[in-house]
Amino acid sequence: MSIPPPEVLVVDAHRVMCDGSSGIRGGQGYRPAALGHPRVFLEIDEHGYVDCGYCDRRFVLRGGPADGADQAGLADIASAASDPGKIGRD
Repeated sequence: MSIPPPEVLVVDAHRVMCDGSSGIRGGQGYRPAALGHPRVFLEIDEHGYVDCGYCDRRFVLRGGPADGADQAGLADIASAASDPGKIGRD
């Protein structure tokens, strides 16, 4: 049994940013950083989606292979997960 990601955002760019709180709304005195996590930049690969390693938010590329798919049936993919040798290299 697969569990769907807690939040799925459909995006138009291959490179996305996540801070865990950008979609949260608040009122006066609101401090989004207090509710989120460190800002990370993620790259969507040939699978058409990427998951944030901190908050599990999933970013799906509009028109990509994962757009419109059952998100619960897709494996977790963190940035550079398809090539472990890429981690830490730029």
